[in-house]
Amino acid sequence: MIYPEIQRRRTRAVRVGGVVIGGEAPVVVQSMTNTATADADATIEQVRRLAEAGAELVRVSVPTKADTAALKRIVADSPVPIVADVPFPFDRALEAIDAGVAKIRLNPGNIRDRGQVRRVIAAAADAGAAIRVGVNEGSVVDRTDDASHAADLARPLDELMVEKMAEYLAVFQEADFHDLVLSAKSHDAVTTVAASRLIAERWDYPLHLGVTHAGTAATGAMRSAAALGALLCEGIGDTIRISYAGDPTAEVAAALELLYSLRLRPRMGLDLIACPTCGRALMDMEPIVEQIRTALAGVDFPVSVAVMGCVVNGPGEAEGADVAICAGKGKAILYRGGKRLRTVSLDEIVPAVVAAVGEIGKSRR
Repeated sequence: MIYPEIQRRRTRAVRVGGVVIGGEAPVVVQSMTNTATADADATIEQVRRLAEAGAELVRVSVPTKADTAALKRIVADSPVPIVADVPFPFDRALEAIDAGVAKIRLNPGNIRDRGQVRRVIAAAADAGAAIRVGVNEGSVVDRTDDASHAADLARPLDELMVEKMAEYLAVFQEADFHDLVLSAKSHDAVTTVAASRLIAERWDYPLHLGVTHAGTAATGAMRSAAALGALLCEGIGDTIRISYAGDPTAEVAAALELLYSLRLRPRMGLDLIACPTCGRALMDMEPIVEQIRTALAGVDFPVSVAVMGCVVNGPGEAEGADVAICAGKGKAILYRGGKRLRTVSLDEIVPAVVAAVGEIGKSRR
């Protein structure tokens, strides 16, 4: 069966070190460290773990001079381009660019002085660094006086975010600087989708997608999938970060799974398909699925494995998977390449699946 592919929006191509965002490049996965950047050893170690997990860009926060002082070493030792997130003051942006970062992220709500922004643009242009202009829900409302505050609060948030973006981008356009990536983030998935759509309609710069303050993995993964999945299905989005509290390597795994699921990236490893448990299940699914997942965690070639708990949907899944198990009472049928191989006992399921996957691996190497 031939399935329709997602037609991605064409944007400018922006080079970030050795990585291209936008144009015809695949969607780029990125994450952010949660170490103190001034602790170069801890930050480098986490950057390496993120890169090993599949991150192609890693962002670090540089709120202090001690953080930017550590950047030269971090940039030199990093296996992927480093992005500096500059909250304030603007001097941190100049220091980060001087340290050799491939991109900086500026928030229009934090660094508002246009003269300072022009100095950052000039430094980035000289160094060949890209800039992400990222507006966040929490920083776009003008809190400098009551009249402006009230006026901002009366506006639809997505429109306000894009308006603030347009005001900020005017400075970049005056400077003829176009190595830009844009983003508009909210903790609310619907607002994030609406604002990103407006940006995509208005500019041809690549978009960074993400949901900010998404919470823990339990909520953050769902909120991010809701917003990012909707936008990516519309062809919007050139780089993504799924963010939530905890180990950032889990963010990378979730982002990759989203891209795999939308066929925006070929899966390079195990695609484990397991039926939901219901009254028809003839075996205890959860421990068997977990044992298979653990046993095949190191697989480095694309392979699909279906673990089905009954004969209702099992044969159909078995036809489409590289390796499949269809459970019966006290036993299961093993399939490979859609063909029935043999019947195995429940105790033999995991080693039989692992052996079948190993045979496929030999043929694909």
